[in-house]
Amino acid sequence: MEIRQLTEDYSVAPQIGIEHVPLIKGAGFKSIVSNRPDTEDGAIPHDEIEAAARAEGLEFRYLPVVSGQITDQNVTDQAAALAELPKPVLAYCRSGTRCTNLYALIQQQRGS
Repeated sequence: MEIRQLTEDYSVAPQIGIEHVPLIKGAGFKSIVSNRPDTEDGAIPHDEIEAAARAEGLEFRYLPVVSGQITDQNVTDQAAALAELPKPVLAYCRSGTRCTNLYALIQQQRGS
């Protein structure tokens, strides 16, 4: 599992598995966000990851984003989740790029 820290409170990763959830908790994360649609080839259904996360006492949000098609609503939803969720947050998608791009767009909207 490869985790890339973008800020003190936000990191991204490629697709995680159920077996990674205890490691994510052990690394100090409090929340997980899935930006990978369940319908995407190779995706692990979010409800399986969510169940594992909740069993470990982690918060979880499913905010699917279609690769190459980030919308303003996706950015708004991600920003709201990041404002609400306990930190630090780990977001994942297929490669981590969508999660990174979402974060950059949130910062752009805020003017930072």
